[in-house]
Amino acid sequence: MQRPPSPAGAARTDGSPVRIGALVPLTRPGWVEAGRHLLAGLELAVRDVNDAGGIAGTPLELVVRDTAADPRRAAAAVDELARLGVAALAGEYHSVAARAAAARADALGLPFLCSSAVLDALTDRPTEWVARLAPAQSHGWRIYADFLLGAGHRRIAVAAEPSVYWASGARVLRDHLAPRGGTTVELDMRALTPTALCDELAGHGATALLLLVGTPEPAVPIVRAVRRDQRLAGVVIGAPAGQPEFPAWAASLGHDGAAIPFLRYLPERLGPLGARVGTALRERLAEAPSFVAFEGYDTVAVLAEVLRAHGADRERTAEAWPRVEAEGTRGRIRFSRTPGIGVWQWAWAPVQVADRDPADPGRFRIRHTG
Repeated sequence: MQRPPSPAGAARTDGSPVRIGALVPLTRPGWVEAGRHLLAGLELAVRDVNDAGGIAGTPLELVVRDTAADPRRAAAAVDELARLGVAALAGEYHSVAARAAAARADALGLPFLCSSAVLDALTDRPTEWVARLAPAQSHGWRIYADFLLGAGHRRIAVAAEPSVYWASGARVLRDHLAPRGGTTVELDMRALTPTALCDELAGHGATALLLLVGTPEPAVPIVRAVRRDQRLAGVVIGAPAGQPEFPAWAASLGHDGAAIPFLRYLPERLGPLGARVGTALRERLAEAPSFVAFEGYDTVAVLAEVLRAHGADRERTAEAWPRVEAEGTRGRIRFSRTPGIGVWQWAWAPVQVADRDPADPGRFRIRHTG
């Protein structure tokens, strides 16, 4: 890497904490519930690191900035955090904000471990400065497409809003389904009300409707409309982006929100670390932790491992991505180069297709693993 020495320095000699900048969507139009879970995981891991002695005796500190899912706010936050001298960046849930943050981190020479954004093209070019924990969208959504095919669905309708993320997901599904006899029809939610969507869906003969839209609007009204339309009694609703994972989904929809398969990045059974962290996260959140909370915890666990081994120098942190190995809540984490992805990638976090049990919407069923 051709970079000047890190302004963060190689070590702390004045007793000041080692600081990590955290990018989190905490206000609308960001997915606030996901942001709250992500932050809970990040904060819990910082507490655990400090309880275990910090970074070679130096405390670890989180400097949090709200991105609100806005790429401009995310880029500005990276600039500010770089000036504040953070050793690395962590977090971000939304792919569009994470892309902007990754571009600025690459330009500034600031290591960024992205927790949750899945868009394959997290950067426009290969970079040594950015690594990612979440599975790439092409990996997870292909597993979801295999689940649909295995359940006998060959004609899939997609209710979509315009965004790079939704368009990329629709393309992954279409490209994976087509060679296997599946077809997709895209329904533009800019032009359709939930009632009009039901009319379109009834005419297409699709057996599954996938929600590639924001939550709670328009996802929740769409689910209610489809559930109440007798013509669509046999149509399965799916939400690959994970909307039903969060408690607000069940609170908004009750039984209507059950039996809607979604992707989440958890193993079938958590190991001892994952179980302990899960209990602590539940206490912190006062509700069941989502996979996003575990992603937050694992992000800090990895960065702490790197900082202990290499100090707070930014360049040495970035150089450590291919060599770091850390115990995470969902498995052993290592990074590698993956074809078509320009960042260091954990290949792969465990992937499930799950849904809420119609007999008990507070309980999850695992429908498929990949």
